[in-house]
Amino acid sequence: MKSLTINALTIGMAAALSLGLSACNRNADAGTSADGGTSASGAAAQAADNYARVVSVDPVRKTVNNPKQVCKDEVITHTTPPKDEHRIAGTAIGAVAGGLLGNQVGGGKGKTLATVAGAIGGGYAGNRIQASRQHANTTSTVERHCDTVNNTSTKLVGYDVRYEYKGVTRTVRMDHDPGDRVKVEEGVTAVSDAR
Repeated sequence: MKSLTINALTIGMAAALSLGLSACNRNADAGTSADGGTSASGAAAQAADNYARVVSVDPVRKTVNNPKQVCKDEVITHTTPPKDEHRIAGTAIGAVAGGLLGNQVGGGKGKTLATVAGAIGGGYAGNRIQASRQHANTTSTVERHCDTVNNTSTKLVGYDVRYEYKGVTRTVRMDHDPGDRVKVEEGVTAVSDAR
């Protein structure tokens, strides 16, 4: 009976020891996987190391010029000179009329002198009368004038992101603002949704 008790105690101790070692192995396996890699909690710790802290974000803008044509209508007044610009008709008619009137005055050499003086005076008077009545013709037309004006605008082309990863500061251009951190994978920076 004593031998049976010792055997039972030995078997119980062996079972307890086996259960204890099994529990220790489960706790150890929680940190590493069976293939030697990291488990879920180890992967989370390693993933946190793949994020770099963003130091600064500078928007990059490009100025674009889109020239455009601006047109407007303008009223232009044109002046055309009169047909008889030198008033020859008025001078001639005035000289003839003055000569006829001068010819009616006096006789002999005085009549000739009066005719010449009447022609000169009539010519001058006819010239002045035509000048006061004669105006330049004006016409107005609408003309379209076009000018090319610069139409500049500023376009956002990306962001220069400076980040620090494992003590080294680097710069990368991204198409949007990444926030407070960026994900780094094998030297390639990927945008993180973390803010």
